[in-house]
Amino acid sequence: MQGRLIRILSLIKKEFLSIFKDSKSRALIITPPILQLLVFAHAITMEVKNIDISILDYAKTYESRELTSKFNASKWFRKINFVNTKEELKNDINFTKSQLGLIIQNDFSRKIKNGNGADVLIIADGRQTNSASLASGYASTIISNYSNELQNLKSPKINVITRNWFNPNIEYKWFLTVSLIVMLSMVLCLLLSALSIARERELGTFNQLLVSPLSNDEILFSKTIPPLIVAFISSIAITLIVIFCFRVPFLGNIFLYLIMTIIALTSVVAIGLFISSFSYTQQQAVLGVFAFQTPAVLLSGFVSPIEDMPLFFQHISAFNPIRYYMFLNKGIYFKGMDYQTVLTNLIPLIVISFLMFYLARLSFKLNN
Repeated sequence: MQGRLIRILSLIKKEFLSIFKDSKSRALIITPPILQLLVFAHAITMEVKNIDISILDYAKTYESRELTSKFNASKWFRKINFVNTKEELKNDINFTKSQLGLIIQNDFSRKIKNGNGADVLIIADGRQTNSASLASGYASTIISNYSNELQNLKSPKINVITRNWFNPNIEYKWFLTVSLIVMLSMVLCLLLSALSIARERELGTFNQLLVSPLSNDEILFSKTIPPLIVAFISSIAITLIVIFCFRVPFLGNIFLYLIMTIIALTSVVAIGLFISSFSYTQQQAVLGVFAFQTPAVLLSGFVSPIEDMPLFFQHISAFNPIRYYMFLNKGIYFKGMDYQTVLTNLIPLIVISFLMFYLARLSFKLNN
């Protein structure tokens, strides 16, 4: 037993040395995760601001000018382009001079004064679906608010108070930075584990491992620990940056968060080792990582809610460890998710880990 432990520790030490002696591996571990967090957190956003709008005002009355002034005072809209014809408005949107168009008809003021509903046409650039949806929503809100100002309601007005839980000001940066903890940790963990066996094969040192006293299980276990430790430390470092630099409050149980992170990263390591077990070069391992990474991210709930996906893809996502990692990371971080809910979502991660380790071991045997 003691001899087996010494062999495993020796191989773990060798694996750490292989990672940190390689300049490319060192660069992969230290620089990209921090830079990507800083760049992505500021550059990537689904918020839509500084919208340019083209307005075709056929009415040219006091009421229509009041309406356009509301857009000028809005924080969402940057520039108002007044046009005289539909052709000018069409060209502004076609050549992306404006993201939104507004047409106010001739009878706008007359219908308002008569108490009839006046029509205002909003034209959005559908080539950017998310931006078009949000921008037209902002415009609809402004028009609706202006309509309420014009109405003289006899009935008591109902005041609507909206409160946003877990992200009171709907700060997109909160959502993005906490999601990036999962993404960056996953990429680092996956690459390090996928390259481990492939690197040995490519350098010609893998046969030396096979003729050593180490069993296949001991080799796989020794290959698991270094990428898991490195990715765990990186994950905690990124989390601290999110808390202290981006000022995103952490509301969960830190012990539960650490346990969840270890289990989630273990499942990712298992997938990386499975990819590495049938890769004969590091290039093949990297291609295998990309083949897994893209669908895993798309089916994780990061881009769109899982509930909105077709039923078939919802079932497929049940085998995706990033789905559970993303859910648990946000749940513990933002709302202090309780132990029972965490445990319920950790069970699939544990099952995926055992399954992938078994497949990696099986593939390891078949390919050697």
